[in-house]
Amino acid sequence: MKKVFVIVIALLTMVAFASSVMAQAPAKPAEPAKPAAPAEKPKTEKKEAPKAMKATGTVAGYEAGKMIKVKGKDKETTFGITGDTKVKGEVKDGAKVTVMYKKDGDKMVATSITVAAEKKPAAPAKPAAPAKPAEPAKPAAPAAPAAPEKK
Repeated sequence: MKKVFVIVIALLTMVAFASSVMAQAPAKPAEPAKPAAPAEKPKTEKKEAPKAMKATGTVAGYEAGKMIKVKGKDKETTFGITGDTKVKGEVKDGAKVTVMYKKDGDKMVATSITVAAEKKPAAPAKPAAPAKPAEPAKPAAPAAPAAPEKK
């Protein structure tokens, strides 16, 4: 599209300058007309690759290799599964999944299914062992009598 725009601007600029030069130039005998540049072929619009979209929710139904139903916050959606669909994890009813999909006409086809890892409940914390009562301090042994000093 940019190329077409640049070409059109260039042609308009040349016509503007050529018309002003033609008005000033003395009349010359007519020259044979040059063949016009071949017209550009109209470009056919390329279909854009379907944009990948994402849906998350819990599995409401699953048939391996055929389809998966995912229940989201608001609605339940059915996705087709092909041989190219990548499945990460074990898909089962009630599992939380993320489905990447694309629209193929009026159908939605899953390109990848990722099962969220189940959160294992944390093991209950062990209660702290009861503290042992401190043993009473033993009385200090009597000091030995000092030896008499010799002079």
